[in-house]
Amino acid sequence: MIEVRLADRVRNLPPYLFATIDKMKQESLSKGVDLIDLSIGDPDIPTPSHIIDSLKKASEDKENHRYPSYEGMYAFREAVANWYKRRFGVSLDPKNEVLSLIGSKEGIGHIPLAFVNPGDVVLVPSPGYPVYPVSTIFAGGEVFIMPIVESNDYLPDLEAIPEDIRNRAKMMFVNYPNNPTSALAPDEFFVRLIDFANNHNIIICHDCAYSEIFFDGVRPKSFLQYDGAKEVGIEFHSLSKTYNMTGWRIGFAVGNKDVIFGLGKIKTNIDSGVFQAIQIAGITALNTPDVVLAPIRDVYQQRRDALCDGLDEIGLKHIRPKATFYVWVKVPDGFDSTTFTAHILERCGVLCTPGVGFGAPGEGYVRFALTQSIERIKEAIKRIKGVF
Repeated sequence: MIEVRLADRVRNLPPYLFATIDKMKQESLSKGVDLIDLSIGDPDIPTPSHIIDSLKKASEDKENHRYPSYEGMYAFREAVANWYKRRFGVSLDPKNEVLSLIGSKEGIGHIPLAFVNPGDVVLVPSPGYPVYPVSTIFAGGEVFIMPIVESNDYLPDLEAIPEDIRNRAKMMFVNYPNNPTSALAPDEFFVRLIDFANNHNIIICHDCAYSEIFFDGVRPKSFLQYDGAKEVGIEFHSLSKTYNMTGWRIGFAVGNKDVIFGLGKIKTNIDSGVFQAIQIAGITALNTPDVVLAPIRDVYQQRRDALCDGLDEIGLKHIRPKATFYVWVKVPDGFDSTTFTAHILERCGVLCTPGVGFGAPGEGYVRFALTQSIERIKEAIKRIKGVF
């Protein structure tokens, strides 16, 4: 019998947040709890039927059963470029400024491998998506945490980054609309960010996966809309949230052609691309008129209002989000984020996500996801109200 020893890069990883959440969920379900799961951002609304029909037709074509191109079908990359032009007014060359991904998570996980050497620094927002620091660790890089806190409108304080860290930094992750806080970034922040990247030769990786889940008529912007953005970075996007396609695993990266080339170099050596039938369905999705998507946003807005109105009645402080399907809630006195999560799970059968799981600056908050029906959200509020 051999002795199996994990590599240091794996042994030193913290437990993956959502794997821990899933374990809590399964334990409750095994006890027969009527669980209302408001923890993970996995849309419960089905993928629009015309996209499913497109996949069915494309999957029957034997030509789509062969290996796809590594960088993605040209027709898919062209559809991405056309969508960016329509949605953001951003011009992209589908030949070298667009790359297909097996979901944006895959691209985020691989990008440091292309540019980060052992000992290089990657600037990571916290609280934030756990893949940002994990992908840095896999590449042998050093994570420098940029706290994003309520007192600074959930924006990183670029001036607070020490000079020696700036000089060693190779990349920075940013994410707006933000997960988990739902914050939006103002124009002046992106302008300062581009100057910062130019001054310190830092690649900006903007995670824009939630740009199409917005409320009250406030349409989030793309990082690439700002002058000079394409010279300093790329943007990750996904079909998962916009079109309720989380299980389909298709996304894309766009922007600086040299950064796109580097990420593509990693991917050609690690994976074989996205199933072409899914890419064809992705083209159908990207060509979907907004009139089809608006009712989906309306559903989320109604859920947001039901949850936020209920939290107001209970007295739990929060910010009513303008985008994403998350609500970032301050825990009441006497709790931290973990004990509050456990309390409402045990007493109410309601599961949320502890803020500390997104990084130490998330302590004192929990995240609720709007991925249950409005009836279940109202039931969750009723149960929580009963124990406060």
